[in-house]
Amino acid sequence: MQGLVIKSTGSWYEVLTDNGRTINCRIKGKFRTLGIKTTNPVAVGDHVDIELEPDLGTGLISYLHPRKNYIIRKSVNLSKQAQILAANLDQTFLIVTLASPRTSLGFIDRFLVTAEAYHVPAKLIFNKLDLFSDEGLDVLIEYQAIYEKAGYPCYSVSATEQTNLDQVRELLKDQVTLVSGHSGVGKSTLINALLPGFQLKTGDISDWSDKGKHTTTFAEMFKLPFGGYLIDTPGIRELGIFDIEKQDLGRLFPEIRGLMSNCKFHNCRHINEPGCAVLKALENGEIEPSRYDSYLSIYHNNDTRA
Repeated sequence: MQGLVIKSTGSWYEVLTDNGRTINCRIKGKFRTLGIKTTNPVAVGDHVDIELEPDLGTGLISYLHPRKNYIIRKSVNLSKQAQILAANLDQTFLIVTLASPRTSLGFIDRFLVTAEAYHVPAKLIFNKLDLFSDEGLDVLIEYQAIYEKAGYPCYSVSATEQTNLDQVRELLKDQVTLVSGHSGVGKSTLINALLPGFQLKTGDISDWSDKGKHTTTFAEMFKLPFGGYLIDTPGIRELGIFDIEKQDLGRLFPEIRGLMSNCKFHNCRHINEPGCAVLKALENGEIEPSRYDSYLSIYHNNDTRA
């Protein structure tokens, strides 16, 4: 029997079968020998084969179908621990806030690099538009210009005021979409506003860190009434880069990728080499300094750039 993994709770998975039945499943014993370097060999969005356990009403996941793509995260503190957030995605939304809590440019860039590495188209959703001062709106325009210049679509919304939510609904239609971001950016509030009746739990901002308290413990997939699926994920406090080689990094920044063939040396690192087209573009203002700073930060294995 084939099915779609719609929820993960650690050792158990909810699988939606092709005939519309939801079955709680565990992984069959030998399954863990697939050599996947993550804490979860099966993720939400995976297509799997299951075997029913007689008289128990539960199932065993016996086979994982090849993935189209996936998004993976690494904890900064636990460098060897990596987790697949979700698989087989049409797109991912990163929910961004400029305050309460602030999403740093470094975090945005690490997320986008990860999405590029695993072939998932990314869009940025700037939330809490209702809280912006005039100065904040200027910063928003500046941030959006940085990412639109690099080729990433940007949208501004207010989940609480229902501002511009029709745009987001249209983007979700008939797509499998992963929604991610820091805890506290209003992800659950946004999903509740987009999909009345879902009523995901929302959390307050913790005073001591200005970071949100986790309200989602495990990833979960929801069928959308207008077609497609939305995957809600735990809020991410930090995001480390996982399993990306230094020589491949430039290709994961679209604005660098488009210039690499013009560099004098085919193995140019875009750091201090003569005849580097990337450094020339940076000097001419064609590449945003903040994006280049993120490139250097990731290249030198610094996962904490703000």
